[in-house]
This record gives sequence, C-alpha cells and structure tokens, in this order.
Amino acid sequence: MVKKPVTIGPHHFSKKGDAAAFLKAMLHKYDVGDKVSAGDAEVLLAALALHPDATTKMGLGITHFSVRSADFGSKCFWVNRVDGSSEKFSSKACIRG
Repeated sequence: MVKKPVTIGPHHFSKKGDAAAFLKAMLHKYDVGDKVSAGDAEVLLAALALHPDATTKMGLGITHFSVRSADFGSKCFWVNRVDGSSEKFSSKACIRG
C-alpha cells in the first residue's frame, strides 16, 4: 500500500496513520468535559477543514472545541458553534478526507 502524506496545519505526516496517531494522542490528553487549548484548537480547525462535511460541521462559525462522550463509552472531539449548537466529529474522517 502506498503511503499518503497528510498536512494538518503546521504538522506534516508521511502517512495517514501517523496523523491519526497524533490526533488520537491529542484527544487522550484531555478528560471528558475539557475545553481544548488554543494551540490544539488551531490544529483541530485545520483537521476539520479536511473533513468531508467540513462546511456543515463548522456551521456559522466555531467558538471552541471540547472533548465529550461519544458512542460506546468512548470520547471524541466536539465542535461548539457560535449559534450555541455543538456536534461531534471524527478525526479519522478528517484524515481520510
């Protein structure tokens, strides 16, 4: 299988698996209910821009990212929008594009 490089903001990865591992490590440094730091939010915004439903996920604008519960007892990143709505998103979908 051919390696496909991925760029997420200032981070360059030689293969998608490395990018996925980076985002997974970022997720796991936060507890459920935490607001994501400004530095990590910049990376997540760049990752979210790669998501196939990026426009819908971003909505009218983003106030911040957080970590909340997801399916089957897991946790994931959530985008919190300026209109007060929020939605989870898959960092894997961002990598796959």
